[in-house]
Amino acid sequence: MLKVKNLQVYYGMIHALRSASLHVKPKEIVALIGANGAGKTTLLSAVSGVVRPASGEVSLDGTEITRERADRIVRRGIAHVPEGRHVFKPLSVEDNLLLGAYHRFSLRSRAAIRQEIEGVFSLFPSLSDRRKQRAGTLSGGEQQMLAIGRALLSSPKVLLLDEPSMGLAPRIVREIFGHISKLRRERGMTILLVEQNARGALSIADRGYVLETGRVVLQGSSEELLANRDVQRAYLGRERET
Repeated sequence: MLKVKNLQVYYGMIHALRSASLHVKPKEIVALIGANGAGKTTLLSAVSGVVRPASGEVSLDGTEITRERADRIVRRGIAHVPEGRHVFKPLSVEDNLLLGAYHRFSLRSRAAIRQEIEGVFSLFPSLSDRRKQRAGTLSGGEQQMLAIGRALLSSPKVLLLDEPSMGLAPRIVREIFGHISKLRRERGMTILLVEQNARGALSIADRGYVLETGRVVLQGSSEELLANRDVQRAYLGRERET
């Protein structure tokens, strides 16, 4: 479904991505792990059109989208939930969700979009009680749920999630990961998940890639990566007993 081939991205003299390649199959959760500065956010930004690669190729369902504008990429079916949530804080929860459907909103679609908003409230019940509340007054976990819900209103084929656990308490992190698993299980969502919480990400993912200094240095099933000694030392905090 989603293919990234030999992406090269520069920020001035900084070579942020170095021939990075990966793929995500339909209904897969794929984790992208790595240290700060490895290029994880840059890769997602290049896929969603926020950053323009110097070379390489991004394709969705066999169609190249590398040079397309970010808004056209959203219309094609890629939704990007950025690091730090970036909800519209002065607006209500409900208005934030409506903005997720801005590119397809019309008089004809209004009823269907309202129904989809109710579906988001079913997925995240804590948001339903706060639908008229300003987004900026929500907790960090609730803002993350709202950011994911807003992305779902664009009717994506692929969901790009950038550090959804960042700054959240362990109990809320488990809840967010549970919601991500539920999206794939119940809605058949295809997800590319960027996370520094490698253990949490790999626990819900089918496969994973390890990114170091802009390069993909390792890939495999989640079980293989969790058992890999280098991954254990660098990202899991310990080696498992043999």
